[in-house]
Amino acid sequence: MFKPLLALSIAALFTASVSAAPITYKIEPTHTYVQARYQHLGFSTQSIRFDHIEGTITLDLEAKTGAIDVSVDSASLSSGLATFDGHLNGKDHLDTTAFPKASFVSNKIKFEGDTPVSAEGELTIKGISKPVTLEITHFKAQPHPMLGKQAIGADGLIRIHRSEFNAGKNAPAVSDATDISIALEAIAQ
Repeated sequence: MFKPLLALSIAALFTASVSAAPITYKIEPTHTYVQARYQHLGFSTQSIRFDHIEGTITLDLEAKTGAIDVSVDSASLSSGLATFDGHLNGKDHLDTTAFPKASFVSNKIKFEGDTPVSAEGELTIKGISKPVTLEITHFKAQPHPMLGKQAIGADGLIRIHRSEFNAGKNAPAVSDATDISIALEAIAQ
């Protein structure tokens, strides 16, 4: 009776130590996108969507630590109008020929209880890097019901001033303050 109990105890310890290890999640591109929102001439709030995002999120939910490394294909933007997309891809705005990628990198994730609520990191747009805080407005971690692997989902928000990234054309008529939101899902590797 002692041997089975000892074996069970050792197995439980091994399982607990495995579950406490950091897990690296790869962004699932069909359910992840970035959106930028800004005021246009005071008339309306406009949105631009970026469709090609890649990267990883590493989390240790028990230790309450993690890292984010995400890049966006800047030319994957979509305003809904091809002509306007070309304008936004131009030198006066994102200059996607010279700067094809934007990125967010963080090694400092803040938790409240068991939930990540923000990440301090560096946002790079047009080759200019600035410290920013990503507010995590929604987070969920659980096994993916269709893939059978551990998965995470999150929504987040960063507020920037376009002019800080050499993208402030037409400000203040077109608002300098811009909200960048991300909706993501990522699957454990």
